[in-house]
Amino acid sequence: MCEEGVQPDDITFVCLLSACSHAGLVDEGMHCYASMTTVHMISAKLEHYICMVDLLGRAGRLEEAENMIKAMPCRPEVAAWGALLGACRIHGNVEMGERVAKRILIPA
Repeated sequence: MCEEGVQPDDITFVCLLSACSHAGLVDEGMHCYASMTTVHMISAKLEHYICMVDLLGRAGRLEEAENMIKAMPCRPEVAAWGALLGACRIHGNVEMGERVAKRILIPA
């Protein structure tokens, strides 16, 4: 895309991050996220954070996913916590799953 002179926008990166998440391409997703903010100067939006939480969660990197939510500059929506809750279920982390479920049911 860039080689053809077409600059990616924020929606392009949502698609890339989502695709990396579903394909299990964690390193590639992390690279895309980093280049989005540093090379292309696109500020991360809620959708990007949710994709990153999903990417990390599916890969079993639950602590990193939770830290991503906590570091969000905006208030996390249920979708971010829901992505983490789904990852907790997949990876059998009951303790974190209970903590996340409480965040969803009783927002701070």
